[in-house]
Amino acid sequence: SLSNYVISLARGDRRFVVIPIFPSRLFRHSNIWVNSKAGIREPRDLVGKRVGIPDYSMTALLFIRGMLKHQHGVLPEDIRWFRQRSEHVSIEVPPGICIENIAKDQTIDGLLEEGKLDAVMSTSEPRSVGSGSPLIRRLFQNPRDVEAEYYRQTQIFPIMHIIVIRRAIYDRNPWLAVSLANAFQLAKEKAYVRFAESLYPMPWFHLDLDFAKQVLGDDIYPYGVKQNLPTLEAATLFAHEQGLTERRLEVKELFAPETLDLFAHA
Repeated sequence: SLSNYVISLARGDRRFVVIPIFPSRLFRHSNIWVNSKAGIREPRDLVGKRVGIPDYSMTALLFIRGMLKHQHGVLPEDIRWFRQRSEHVSIEVPPGICIENIAKDQTIDGLLEEGKLDAVMSTSEPRSVGSGSPLIRRLFQNPRDVEAEYYRQTQIFPIMHIIVIRRAIYDRNPWLAVSLANAFQLAKEKAYVRFAESLYPMPWFHLDLDFAKQVLGDDIYPYGVKQNLPTLEAATLFAHEQGLTERRLEVKELFAPETLDLFAHA
């Protein structure tokens, strides 16, 4: 998890060395769900509302909160947060933030459908959506267009997960960082060949791929630090703004030094 790594590193945890390979990245506008009776029609309507979350420190929420603040003027302290599980990395609740833990026999999905929560921000759709409930809908009705426009404005393509090497192994084999990163880059290039040959059994895949390239460019999942600087700078900024780190880390602190210039001309 990018967020949990940033939090841990800011506290001096140096057990891991990171290479600039990002195997999981997703825009998260589509992961905001609201109860249709809660009176939430636009992001500003979230102010003062009860919002369920799996946990506060997760990377998806880091980017959602940053997007709400910088694009819509909705601050984390404007929302009442209801947390379902314990944090993967222990955190102190930031000043001004209201976080309540829901009961162990409750779920944020269930509370949303009952109207005891006004919205949910999670990495999976509420179970009631799958059952066809008319009560639950996305905040952004056209999420793909909204997410594409967000990228055009900010150049932020949220990174969820990263690849780490245990520092003890890296210290004994410092060549491993570049070698491993190059292997992942080669694997990605081979995956792109399969994309071009339409070898994935998904209807309209070629149309989705065309749309992604129009927005993101031919390299729709770029690796490397320089190629992803707006996203990485946003992550360190959001973590500090949201009280998850006492200082804002520099992006170069996150990665093995010899990998900082990789793939700059790929």
